[in-house]
Amino acid sequence: MPNGIVCPTVTPFSISEYRQQLEVVQPFANRIHLDFMDGIFTSSSSPALSSIWWQPGPRIDLHLMYRRPMESLETVIHLQPHLVIIHAEAEGVAEFLRHTRGLGIKRGIALLADTPAASIESYLPDIDHVLVFSGNLGHFGGTVDLGLLDKVQVLKRMKPSLEIGWDGGINDQNAKYLVEGGVDVLNVGGYIQKSSDPEGAYAKLIQVIDGGN
Repeated sequence: MPNGIVCPTVTPFSISEYRQQLEVVQPFANRIHLDFMDGIFTSSSSPALSSIWWQPGPRIDLHLMYRRPMESLETVIHLQPHLVIIHAEAEGVAEFLRHTRGLGIKRGIALLADTPAASIESYLPDIDHVLVFSGNLGHFGGTVDLGLLDKVQVLKRMKPSLEIGWDGGINDQNAKYLVEGGVDVLNVGGYIQKSSDPEGAYAKLIQVIDGGN
């Protein structure tokens, strides 16, 4: 059975929330997904990207729900995340990919539920990751739309080496189906962050996708 990566999500609306959510998952997570919103592309907003930090250890994926990600290019380069993800629906996608080439940062594109895989075909040579979005922009929660696994299969055919992430509604009841459907990275927000035992919830997901009960 294929293995998936459980990647806890941090979705902050203030610096204190950012610190709190990061401190919850940093002790046990190998990879962490940071959501940042500009209040334009999304209805909610996060602290300025220039105000954040993280301790060495877990790999950090930075997901920018920004209308104009180029405005944050210098900050992204300074932060040096493992992966930066911008939206296919944003402005200046090709320019952002061009300016981040060769910097040692993996690059990805997120697709909202209604955005077809074919819309990013021209970007595929320049990206490492595609995030299939099934959630609510800028909020924990959402529901898993298993119909979007068709998009995962299309993307895998277009570029077999692509790493595929999923964002939205992941829990212990559906994680296995997503991994079996071709998802490589499970970005998990509320199931872990809202749990009374976040580390236990993280471990449960790993157990489920590894074939346990």
